[in-house]
Amino acid sequence: MRAEAQLDKVYMPFSGRNVAVIGAGIIGISSALYLKRAGLDVTVVDPLPPGSATSYGNAGMVRHDCNVPVAMPGMLRQVPGWLLNPLGPLVLRPSYALKAAPWLLQWIRAGRMDRVNSAADALCKLHEGNLACYRDLIGGDTFETLIREVGGIQIWESEASGLSDRITAEINRRQGVVTEPLSRRDLERILPGISGIAKRGLLYPNNAHTTNPHRLVTAIAERLRQAGGIFATERVLKIIPREGGGYTLMTNTANRKADIVVIAAGAWSNRLLEPLGAGLPLETERGYHLMLPTPSIELPMPLQMKNRGFALSPMEHGLRLAGTVEIAGLEAAPDERRSEILLKHARALFPDLKGGQPTIWMGYRPSLPDSVPAIGEVPKYRCLYIATGHGHTGMIGGGSTGRLLAELVIGNRPYIDPAPYSPTRF
Repeated sequence: MRAEAQLDKVYMPFSGRNVAVIGAGIIGISSALYLKRAGLDVTVVDPLPPGSATSYGNAGMVRHDCNVPVAMPGMLRQVPGWLLNPLGPLVLRPSYALKAAPWLLQWIRAGRMDRVNSAADALCKLHEGNLACYRDLIGGDTFETLIREVGGIQIWESEASGLSDRITAEINRRQGVVTEPLSRRDLERILPGISGIAKRGLLYPNNAHTTNPHRLVTAIAERLRQAGGIFATERVLKIIPREGGGYTLMTNTANRKADIVVIAAGAWSNRLLEPLGAGLPLETERGYHLMLPTPSIELPMPLQMKNRGFALSPMEHGLRLAGTVEIAGLEAAPDERRSEILLKHARALFPDLKGGQPTIWMGYRPSLPDSVPAIGEVPKYRCLYIATGHGHTGMIGGGSTGRLLAELVIGNRPYIDPAPYSPTRF
């Protein structure tokens, strides 16, 4: 269906005014505030305070012009080398390999060039309005204290570009993304003390980041609180459809009734969808970070080390080293060595890097094979919506996802074509 036709379709208005949003991360909180502003009664249900799970520890990117999915042509050939490298960007725990196999096969199929282009276009549309949404959600003054529009740099250890680099360059050209190549000399000028392993770079001058992802989520949550939104510190165990419409949320301490339910539970969303027969091909890309307080270097903007799969982000409370992917599900204990590896990578890039006592962290990225989130009504269930699967781009598309989701719930004409994000595509 053409985008124009999809946008011109008549969206069914919602029924009822009572909305339960399951999940208090960046997606759930942004959705909840937009729904509250639309005049609905909103309750956010989560066992943790806002922004205390996956949204807490990411690299902080909020506008990223590189709208490229993770699965790319030729990437499969790189996977064995990554898995054999103890310092590599990808780990697949052997005990989880069989369970992850169906998702990994879908991920491989998503790396076909036609699907890469479709996913990149969908990500671009969702991401391009994200900064404006955050400004709208938290107000201009708070926005200026939390978000820095200073760009970002990608760095490579090789002089030659690979296939994925060339595909990314073509996607950037097609989408009109502004980039500036950086030579070794440029890197030395912008980043004093950088080691010789950095051979070239690429500047994305229009990128932005937040200096505190957790504070960004709590700032939106505070606006929701002031608007009359309710927070329930409970874990939803099951969503039970009610005769005549609406749902009962069976939680660990209560039964909550809602006319409309939004599942924004990140990597845990399938635990609520599967009993309804509506599960998604959702896998957990576990990511790690290491926070280094009082770092000896001051970065002007975030850096991404492409071949090592990690980022260095300047934050309010120090330097955050974040990244890598571990496929091990929701139950396995964290592997603290993944965080420690990040410090080794950072010191390979900046040999003189020092700082205070580091802290380590692990989060659960909710990832769909094509890197495009699922946003929309759950198939066969009226007034049950899903917003999850953002993978590595939750902060980059959090505000704009909240806006799109709210428009779908209340029956407004969506500001972008919602078809690429529909859960029915699976």
